[in-house]
Amino acid sequence: MSLAVRKPVSTQKSPHFRFRTDENSSLEQHPIPPLTSPSVLFNKVAILGMGLLGGSLGKALRRRGLASCVAGYARRHETVQACLALDAAHVASTDPLEVVQEADLVVLCTPVCQMAELARLTLPHLSPNAVVTDVGSTKAAIVSELEPLFAKRGISFVGGHPMAGSDQSGVAASKEDLYVNARCVVTPTDRSPGAAVSRIRQLWEAVGGRVQLASPKDHDLWAARASHLPHLLASSLAHYTLDPLQPEGVRELCATGFRDTTRLANGSPEMWRDIALTNRDEIRLAIQAWTADLAALDSALADASPSSIERYLQEAKERREAWLRGFRPNGSDNGSIA
Repeated sequence: MSLAVRKPVSTQKSPHFRFRTDENSSLEQHPIPPLTSPSVLFNKVAILGMGLLGGSLGKALRRRGLASCVAGYARRHETVQACLALDAAHVASTDPLEVVQEADLVVLCTPVCQMAELARLTLPHLSPNAVVTDVGSTKAAIVSELEPLFAKRGISFVGGHPMAGSDQSGVAASKEDLYVNARCVVTPTDRSPGAAVSRIRQLWEAVGGRVQLASPKDHDLWAARASHLPHLLASSLAHYTLDPLQPEGVRELCATGFRDTTRLANGSPEMWRDIALTNRDEIRLAIQAWTADLAALDSALADASPSSIERYLQEAKERREAWLRGFRPNGSDNGSIA
């Protein structure tokens, strides 16, 4: 499988970027110059999974001049072409082995349950000096599986999770400013080399993110309550209220409030299935705690207690207002935050 390039380039071979080819290959060589500009952090970044997050990262790296080459992997040829047309990558391919060759940074941007298989496939082809990270919305399961896998070849894996997203999906929805002001959680372990952690921190800060360090376990506990539970509640509300078995007329009364409250339910079912499965224990604990909180409101309603109902609603309003005073929206604050 040959690598598609953004623009026609010289076919002169370069020691900085060589892909497997033979006399029948139509591969166009795309020379990568060595690092020359102070702003260039990486010689070659391989992004495996060119959807919303991968495409947005590619755009940010290109626009800011942070990588001499951004190479993108996508499963479908149509996505490869879209990556190039949208300037999300310099080169792109449906062959991940081509994409990762000689990359000094590899970023896994697929749904979380696909990451291990892709890691095993590409591992023999990675540069020994490469650093690998991911954008997965759960961390404990990913880090526990991938860190020792890469360590067998002396390659560092440092988990990451940029808290940015959209209710839209795919590279067509990608935005170069998606990570600006986004909270980007980096999850090193006691086996993470300091230099590798610094590289991943540099990555997210360079594209505008606000980095926070956390253990994988702490991340999953926090994310279950701040991100995963809200999404699943939006899905549950849409699933329940729009059930065809609901009384006639319910759907007709759903207006802008319902639309805004359930916006997160429009996220990718495949991605959120994987999130739910890989953080199910923390999500279940969050659901149970939220159910107990909702039961307090139900009790106030059962007692027909105006003061209890108003107090609950007032506390919720005040807590949200206090949170908003410190909230900094990311560059594209228009949807799901995974």
